[in-house]
Amino acid sequence: MKLSIRSKFSTGMVFLTIILVLSIFSAYYMNKVSNETGAILKENYLSVVYARDIAEGLTKVNQEITRSFIMNVNADTLILKNELKIVGKSLQSEKNNITEPGEDKLVAGIETGLKDYSDSVSRYLESPHVVTRIVSLQEKFNELYQQLIQLSQMNGNAFEVKTDNTKISTQDALTQMSIIATLCFIIALFYSYSFSSYSNERFTQLYNGIKKFGFGNYGHRLDFDGTDKFYEISLVLNKMAEKLNENEKKTAILSPELGKAMTKSDIQELKGVLTRIKNIEHDVDALIIRTEDKL
Repeated sequence: MKLSIRSKFSTGMVFLTIILVLSIFSAYYMNKVSNETGAILKENYLSVVYARDIAEGLTKVNQEITRSFIMNVNADTLILKNELKIVGKSLQSEKNNITEPGEDKLVAGIETGLKDYSDSVSRYLESPHVVTRIVSLQEKFNELYQQLIQLSQMNGNAFEVKTDNTKISTQDALTQMSIIATLCFIIALFYSYSFSSYSNERFTQLYNGIKKFGFGNYGHRLDFDGTDKFYEISLVLNKMAEKLNENEKKTAILSPELGKAMTKSDIQELKGVLTRIKNIEHDVDALIIRTEDKL
């Protein structure tokens, strides 16, 4: 079925709207994915930071105890208490930041080991310089350190996997949106070109017909199909030409001079119509150019 000029223009505008909606949706979707991914990756990153902070705090505690034993002096209890306090805060933050399967069990084991280590430190301060207690503290420290390394590796690996998955998902989404947007653009461009060609063809046909009327060929008729405005204009002009043709015949019989005068008047009227039609053509051409620029 042949579409009217209004239908073609409206359809083209629909596809243009789809392109704009896709662009807005794409920007919104990419921003949302970026924010969600950033939040997820931040959680894994923080777990790595917490594990590092705990490990650093325990290392300082272990170094202070080792120093006091080797130098046969009392350990600095202020350093030990401050570091263990910092370690406890970091552990609590990690407990509130569980994201990976099995991470909760690993953190629970670290919490249990850290409590046992803290108790052993307190016992050491009560009876310093006992070799068995130093050895026990070293063993517990090493065990905790290995658990913290596992925690850090678990979140570090998850960070890499999620980053790769996000890149793949984002690329797939961009590809799909690009395909849809390209198809819509091609369809809209096709309708824009069709609209332009259709309008130019109809205007040319109308223009040539009016020129014939202007040269006195009142027997000519404009043959337009469809139901658009061009068809309605052609009916009006054909009716006008028919009346002019009848008037020309009647006046030619009654008075050749009167017929000639009326004919000139009618020609001037037709020329005025022709001028108005040309102005309309320029306006529509300008509309087409603006529409194509937007597309």
